[in-house]
This record gives sequence, C-alpha cells and structure tokens, in this order.
Amino acid sequence: MSDCIFCKIIDGEIPCAKVYEDEDILAFLDIAPISKGHTLVIPTKHYNNLFEIPEELGAKLIFAFKKVGQGIMKATGATGINVVMNNFASAGQVVPHAHWHLIPRIEGDNLFKITQGKYDSNDEMQKLADKINKCL
Repeated sequence: MSDCIFCKIIDGEIPCAKVYEDEDILAFLDIAPISKGHTLVIPTKHYNNLFEIPEELGAKLIFAFKKVGQGIMKATGATGINVVMNNFASAGQVVPHAHWHLIPRIEGDNLFKITQGKYDSNDEMQKLADKINKCL
C-alpha cells in the first residue's frame, strides 16, 4: 500500500533499525518503545490484520518471534517478553499493517499488567463459549 508506513519501511523509503529480515518477515526496533529493545515484527507483504494473514505464513512468524525474542532477551538482559498484537482500531491498532510487538520485560518493571475479570457464573461462561463455537 502506497500510504502504509510499514510498507515504506519494507521498500526502504523510510529507514529503520533492522534486527531481522528474510523474504517474508522484517523485524525492527520500535521508534517509540515501551521498553528498550521493543521490536516490531511484520510480514513483508501488506496484510491489514491477523485475519488476512495466510496460514502458511504462521510457522514463519512463530520462527521469527522465537529467534528475535531470544535475541532481544539476551541483548537486553530481559527476564521475560510480551508478544502483543492489536487488531482493529478499537483494540489499539494504529498502523493498519499486521504487526506484533515484542516487548522485553524485567521482573518488577511495572510496565503494564493485565487485570483479569470473571464471569458471573459457570452458566454464563458456557453460554458464551457455545455462542462463539456457533460462529466458527
């Protein structure tokens, strides 16, 4: 896409601090990192979100997450890593090009924590599970 910032990075029109690249995937440091070493992993072909990515690209992405994630942890001394993907604006996706955030974490860094909720009952939970199953 001509107006996609990530496509411009892939095409070399915009520079990046590249950490990994192959024919299908590019990984580079985020310019506004949550923590130092925060890296974006993107497909080199434009897909708007997870739901457009072909299944055959999945194994290559997992390989890249593992390889890059281990490199980030070793280079930064991180003791953990978040792999995050936002899909659609309501979920926080800012750039409409599928991408994953690999965010290095250190025990006690307090960067962010997900608060868990609960269902009112097991029946409510099962009804929602059944509804989702019918939508598959």
